[in-house]
Amino acid sequence: MTSFMKELKPGSLEDIIAGISLFRPGPMEQIPRYLEFKNNPSKAIYHHELLKPILDVTYGCMVYQEQVMRIVQDVGGYTLGGADKVRRIMSKKKVKQMEEERGKFIAGAIERNVPPKTASTIFDEMMDFASYAFNKSHAAAYAVVAYQTAFFKTYYPVEFMAATLNSFMGSTDRISLYILECRRLGIKVLAPDINTGNVRFSVKGKDILFGFAAIKNVGSRAAEQIVEERQREGAYNSFIDFAKRVSGLGINKKCIESLIKCGAFDELGINRRMLVSSFEGILDSINKERRSNIDGQMNLFDSTPVQSAKESYSFPDIEEFDKDRLLAMEKELLGIYVSGNPLDEYEKIIMDCANFFSTSKNADLTSPSNVFHDGKAVTCAGMFRKITRKVTRNNNMMAFAELEDLYGSMELIVFPNVLDKYSALVTEDSKILVKGKLSIREDEEIKVICDEISPLLPNNKKTEKVFATNTRQNDSGTTRRIDKVYINAGAVDMNRLMSALRFFSPGSIPVILRKNQNGSRLEKHLDRSLYIPDDNEIISELTELTGEGNIYFMVNDK
Repeated sequence: MTSFMKELKPGSLEDIIAGISLFRPGPMEQIPRYLEFKNNPSKAIYHHELLKPILDVTYGCMVYQEQVMRIVQDVGGYTLGGADKVRRIMSKKKVKQMEEERGKFIAGAIERNVPPKTASTIFDEMMDFASYAFNKSHAAAYAVVAYQTAFFKTYYPVEFMAATLNSFMGSTDRISLYILECRRLGIKVLAPDINTGNVRFSVKGKDILFGFAAIKNVGSRAAEQIVEERQREGAYNSFIDFAKRVSGLGINKKCIESLIKCGAFDELGINRRMLVSSFEGILDSINKERRSNIDGQMNLFDSTPVQSAKESYSFPDIEEFDKDRLLAMEKELLGIYVSGNPLDEYEKIIMDCANFFSTSKNADLTSPSNVFHDGKAVTCAGMFRKITRKVTRNNNMMAFAELEDLYGSMELIVFPNVLDKYSALVTEDSKILVKGKLSIREDEEIKVICDEISPLLPNNKKTEKVFATNTRQNDSGTTRRIDKVYINAGAVDMNRLMSALRFFSPGSIPVILRKNQNGSRLEKHLDRSLYIPDDNEIISELTELTGEGNIYFMVNDK
């Protein structure tokens, strides 16, 4: 869609509405025609003058259901109700009823001085398109929101992303996705800080502060009390100061422990491990003292000077938790890693090899443009979490595992034959590549059934090639795999090719265009957004589209 909008260069809301309506499997075929006529309106084709006021806004292309209904009214003489009936018949491809309506439409068109042949051509075009036509009023609502969000994201990116994070406060997966987008935009999402953070995600200069209410076990009420106390009496100057000031506010130990573990007190100079080992005793002492003072009880220290926090309480002299433990605590409490990610050093190979991510499982499976289906071959990569083994009816062992990738997590199913073969890799924290197929069931999240598991090695090119595409057999029976796709740019319809690549993407196989010019061979590597997946059907369709001799594949023998 991003690439299409760059080509479209929308200059009005009408262009955005049309773009949203066209970028689907059926109407997508009209994109090259639409772009050509948009750039050269004088070339737009109208089969009859009656069509011009209806189709001029889309340069002669039928894009919307409303246009189909208007044509049926203005050309065929139908009432509004009759026009809607024709729209429904066409959208459901009711052949017998369509033929009945054809005669009625042509008869009405003749009464309006439209030649029978022209009327038949218009009706045919409507039939071809009506089953794909989009409701313009629906697309218009999307377009307005798209324009507004594009404006804010462009001119107020930090504020926009903070607001977006707040709108998904209860969804860890979505927050993870948008924090990754923040990183792509160069916006830092800072770890929670007891003295600068707010209840919700907020802006600090060019950075975003993590909202306290989004921390597990904290909640909105406790977050509000902590922030209100800070605003009333000033910054917390130590953990002891914090503990004394919030004592009696009903903030429980679990909440404070969570704040410690996610790093909210890091700036106060005492490491997380020291705080974790001593905070309960400190809280108990402070609460006991507070209760004694409330009860008016006297003790031996009433007449002594008030001691400073450092003099009253001590912390054990121990080193900080190791990096993996710190990251694990962040993930547990924030739902994401803020100060780093165990998969950081594997990011490049994950993006190069995988074509299915945890965010992909949120795809709209009912959308015509959805590329996921039950049994589709996919490759995913990440780190095993929460592995549950189960004995089958045949007394074999299988496993259900959570795979955590750069965006979130998904469920993998490892059947006994695969578990036996790769049992050494099916352990928590193992970083792996998985080749498998999708399991899609109604009212369930998409799962991946594992077929092959391989260790994920940083910058390992061999692993990348092994999992880049489907396996194929050469003449000697050796397994072959595709690394790259080359296409003769001088012999194919580039508009159709680019539309197809956009529809097939995203994937892991690079696409390179070749063209001979002045005795030299020029090559252009297409953007990663146009890489194609390892899918035999897609390879076949692309070969058919480009024609034999205009496409070939670089393969490796295993």
